[in-house]
Amino acid sequence: MKQFGLSSLERIKSKKEFELVFTRGEVFFSSSNRLKATFFIETNPDKIGVKVAFAVSRKSGNAVWRNRVKRLLRELYRLNKSQIKKVCWQKSLKVFIVFSPGNFNQMNNKKIYLKDIEDDVVDLLNQIRSKL
Repeated sequence: MKQFGLSSLERIKSKKEFELVFTRGEVFFSSSNRLKATFFIETNPDKIGVKVAFAVSRKSGNAVWRNRVKRLLRELYRLNKSQIKKVCWQKSLKVFIVFSPGNFNQMNNKKIYLKDIEDDVVDLLNQIRSKL
């Protein structure tokens, strides 16, 4: 797999996996409370690695804004995933992560850029990595 790619094998797609994350997972908020990450750590998995999803509620904004947020989150995760992936391989873990906005919506942020949420995503990944 490519180092900076994000293949379909690295994404949470099934309803079963989403339910697992949201029922048994833990929630971390970024230091600015703009983003949140819900994650679940599976020990003794059949496949080692990280699976990720990006969820933005309809209440956050219109479709254009929601899709932009998901694209930005996906890009930031893709660029910073190597830290958490390395720890998963060392400890033989499988981690499911769902990123979503915390108190972050279109009314407060009409325009959103990569640099606006980069620190938040890195902060969340560091929090999750420290929990592993």
